[in-house]
Amino acid sequence: MSNGPAHTLAFGQITRPDGLPAGLRGDLLACWAAVADAGGAVLPPECPPPPIVPADLAPALDRLVAGLHPQRCRLLVATVEDGAAVGGGLAGWLLVRRESHPLEAHCGVVNHVQTQVSLRGLGIGAALLRRAREVARDEMGLERLKLSVRAGLGLEEFYRKAGWTEVGRWPGALRVAPGDDRDEILMTLSLRDPSVPED
Repeated sequence: MSNGPAHTLAFGQITRPDGLPAGLRGDLLACWAAVADAGGAVLPPECPPPPIVPADLAPALDRLVAGLHPQRCRLLVATVEDGAAVGGGLAGWLLVRRESHPLEAHCGVVNHVQTQVSLRGLGIGAALLRRAREVARDEMGLERLKLSVRAGLGLEEFYRKAGWTEVGRWPGALRVAPGDDRDEILMTLSLRDPSVPED
């Protein structure tokens, strides 16, 4: 990480609904609300437009947590252990989910990539993506990851720097506001050993 004092970043994962500590639930909701209020593209459909409060996101988070399973969906969290420098606690989180259709079960989807607004620019998002890659490949047995991002936020460049490749776009698929249609950018990351040729 850069742009400030060194921080100790630790990773954890929740693999079952009953594994989510009560305190972490509140931290996830607070992070999600702050990211949404800062313009993040992570709002569930039933959520009111920003500004929002953590309680607005509680039903959506509860649905995500209910779907956790070691082989199907994992919640990865990054925490900053250096409490003196940045206050400690949750730094960011994301979901890694296996595709449910048998023809796609070797692939996973990364969703809800978020870092605390106050900690942006420190490399936490990139570190979370590296950890997601390891978990998806080594623990879930996945061979490829996919994600989609909203155009106009510069997110595609962030993912490119992390090794992801743009494979297509759905032009104007996301209506942010009347008269503001954005492309949905489709990206992928191979998890296969580079010495093994792709089929």
